[in-house]
Order: sequence, then C-alpha cells, then structure tokens
Amino acid sequence: MTPVSALPYGAAAAIRFVLFDIDDTITRDGRLLEASFSAMWRLREAGYRVVPVTGRPAGWCDCIARQWPVDGVVGENGAFAFFMDGERLSTLRHPAALDAAEARERLEGVRLRVLAEVPGARVAKDQFARLCDLAVDFAEEPPVLPMETALRVKSICESMGAHAKISSIHVNAWFGDYDKPSMAEFFLSSRFGYHRDEDLASVLYFGDSPNDEPMFARFPVSVGVANVRRYAGILKTLPAYVTEAEFGAGFAEGVSVLLNSIAQ
Repeated sequence: MTPVSALPYGAAAAIRFVLFDIDDTITRDGRLLEASFSAMWRLREAGYRVVPVTGRPAGWCDCIARQWPVDGVVGENGAFAFFMDGERLSTLRHPAALDAAEARERLEGVRLRVLAEVPGARVAKDQFARLCDLAVDFAEEPPVLPMETALRVKSICESMGAHAKISSIHVNAWFGDYDKPSMAEFFLSSRFGYHRDEDLASVLYFGDSPNDEPMFARFPVSVGVANVRRYAGILKTLPAYVTEAEFGAGFAEGVSVLLNSIAQ
C-alpha cells in the first residue's frame, strides 16, 4: 500500500465520485467524528458526488440520505441505495435483492444455527432496522469476540448458501447475488450516468476492513484508513493507498490530500 500522500495529480484530477465505508472508516469507537463530517461537507462543496457504501441497515440509510451532506447511500452491503430526489426520499433496489419477507424467512435458519453453534455470537442491535440481511455482532458491543469467531460465523452462513462478509464489527449474511461494488455502480449509473468501462478511474473509495475488499478490488483508486493494516493477513486484495492516521482522522487526511492536490 502506497501512502495516500503520494496520490498522483493525474489520479486525483480524474476523481468525480468519493465513496466510503462508515464503521471505523469515518467513525471511531462507534462515533462519527467532526473531522469526518467536515470532510464530507468539503467534498460536497467542491462538487464531488459523495456516497457512503455500508453494511448498516435501511433504517440508518433513511436518516443518512436525508440528513448527511451526501448524494445517496448504499446500504446492507449492496441491497439498495437511498437518495433524495428533490425533497422526496427514493430507493433503488439491486435487481438481485430479495424482498424483505423472503429475506427474513431464508435468514431465520441461518440465525438459529449461528446462535446455536457459535458461543458468544449475538444478533446486532440494529437488526430491527434491516430489510435484506442478517447482522451478527462480534465487536460492536462488549464482549468483543476474536476474529476466529467471526470467521466461524462466516463459514456457517456460507455453508447454508448465503453470502457473508466480515466488517470491523459485524458479520453480515444475505441471499442474492449482489455486493457493495455492483450496487454502487448500479446507483452511480442510474443517477449520474456512470459507465464502468469509461469512468472506473473517476471513483475514489475509502474503507477499513474485509467487507471493503470487493471495493478495493473493483476501484483502482482505493484508500484504506490506517487501521486496515490489522486485517492485512486475511485480505487478498489490499487498497492501493493507505493513510497515516486511523479511523475517521484517516478519512479526513485522505480527503485533504485529494482537495489539496486539485488546488495546486
């Protein structure tokens, strides 16, 4: 991983869209940092399209789309995007996402098996606000469980035919052939005329954990905040760049590098 301070001017000049994970990418200890929120405003005011891409639930995405300085938010690891169309909240669902009732029915067996077979595993407190996935908490609230537990949960989910990804706090499981990058590109294409073959270099992505790996693999200009290093042993694809600072301070650092590069 190259220090983000070495981001070439040419790469910075091509950026139109800034996408980023939420937990431990713009937050620290579960809190959205002032520096992160200010960085979003700086991007928005500079004319970039700003889009969080998260494993967090639909209920959070409603609030984010309405109240944050963003152009939309991709939620539940790619099941949908929420965005404001004028004064109206709109939703774009991934074509492969199940409807909420079918998703709940198919995930119930996964939930029961995980809770029965993995000591300490528990359903995330934000599950009530989810439409399409199951979130198993291993590190959002105490007791924090080891990565081996998260890997065991992921293995069980996959053995039952579900997709599963590990974030810094949850294991998310879902049915349906979608993920963060496919929904992010579907949203950018639908809303802003993005074409992958022509516009791949126009996206800058920030992340921190294994569930960001598909985004690191998809977008050449990807940045890991410094705490991504703790997952270096299990990531097959690392981000191209890395910040010096961790968590939301790293996000703010990367945004400053981008904006300062263009200003020079």
